[in-house]
Amino acid sequence: MKTRALATRVLVTWVYLVAVQAMLGMLITSPTPPPENAGPWFLLSNFLVALVLCLLAMRSDWGGARLAVAVSGIPAIIMLTNYLEGIIFLTGVTIDWPKEVLRTCLVSVLTLPLWPLLFRKPGTSQNNFRPLAGRTVKERLWRFVLADLAYPVLYFMAGVLVFPFVRDFYATQTIPPVGLVFALQLVVRGPIYVGVCLVMTRMLGLARLPGAAAVGAAFATLNGIAPLIIPSGVFPEPVRWAHFIEVTISNLIFGLIVVWLWGPPNGVKQMVRQAA
Repeated sequence: MKTRALATRVLVTWVYLVAVQAMLGMLITSPTPPPENAGPWFLLSNFLVALVLCLLAMRSDWGGARLAVAVSGIPAIIMLTNYLEGIIFLTGVTIDWPKEVLRTCLVSVLTLPLWPLLFRKPGTSQNNFRPLAGRTVKERLWRFVLADLAYPVLYFMAGVLVFPFVRDFYATQTIPPVGLVFALQLVVRGPIYVGVCLVMTRMLGLARLPGAAAVGAAFATLNGIAPLIIPSGVFPEPVRWAHFIEVTISNLIFGLIVVWLWGPPNGVKQMVRQAA
């Protein structure tokens, strides 16, 4: 019954996401239209997003507005953070960034009512593990610093490995100084993504090892697979697939690291209310 209920919710969410984005796509046009073969990949991308978000909502002990804001906000925050890097890197392509930001924000707002309707949760005294609770300021600080540092380290390691495959494309762009790129990952994207992974850790309520695997997979899907699986009018196909592999793997490892640092200590029993 639970599997069937989840499948139904995923299907409803998928259809809703596709309809909302199709409507916004007609109202807010892009100067760089997607290739003709983008349709099936667009549907697959939205299905993966719907699956991840429904799993988060199902496992979470939150309900109502809190659940709605968390589930709708996670993919929006990820994409808006990525746009910031795109603005810095993709100087040689035509992208209307204000429109992209507006479209992403509207999708988030329009999906807010969906989650309390699909995931009505009875009151319960049970709570998922809280990564920040029960830890001193010092314990929180060193965990945050290590998790934050992990992002630029993984970012540059993955970038070095993939650079031979994207060198020609980025020769047409104005690459910012390495110091600026590092600062962007360490001071902006890293902290934001640590926060996103901690919210997902809180929502999933899993023990450390399965939680690390689940958050890593969820973060890699929302921040790597789903956005890059769609053919793009911006990236040539070899560049897109190179970034697809690079970003997916590095984000998977990053999610694993965050939860390994912040997950429940050994012996802490998880109290997780299962969705009906």
